Amino acid sequence: MDHDVNHRLAERLKQARSARGWTLEQFAEASGVSRAMISKIERAEVSPTAAVLARLAAGLGTSMASLFPAPRSAPDRLSRWDDQSDWQDPASGYIRRNVSPAGAAAEIVYVTFPAGRRVVFDTYTAPHGIEQQVWVLEGEIEMGIGPQVTRLGTGDCLLMRLDQPITFHNPGDSAARYIVVLSKNRH
Repeated sequence: MDHDVNHRLAERLKQARSARGWTLEQFAEASGVSRAMISKIERAEVSPTAAVLARLAAGLGTSMASLFPAPRSAPDRLSRWDDQSDWQDPASGYIRRNVSPAGAAAEIVYVTFPAGRRVVFDTYTAPHGIEQQVWVLEGEIEMGIGPQVTRLGTGDCLLMRLDQPITFHNPGDSAARYIVVLSKNRH
């Protein structure tokens, strides 16, 4: 696990907020995350949960994947595995790795999701034109999209707009591995 990723994430969030000229209060209002929590995250005192990161990304009008810095040594179109950073959600234990090179049109995220765990993303980014595909490499995932639940097994791929609450749940006895591809909506 890259222990430095929280410091880089903190700096990235602070830069994004500053680039918009926002105070902590304005960022809190836009994201629905408390000023105190944003301050702790920006100082790298706490590792935010995936749900909090999703709210911060929505407040900034971007995807959660874009909050993570590109691989350290990606000078052009190449993103090497050893240069990519892992981040672990402190609430669910899931581990995500942004694999896309800097500047890619789509963002690719590799996820290892522990057995029996669940993550709920209750903030949507559809107004920002983002959709995602989830491709299961190993295991199974139950995807809740609003009230509808779809069970995905190894090899299954689901396309969705991020316009309602989304739940990831691993109902299996072992970790699931899957790829998430985020891209601008074609519609």
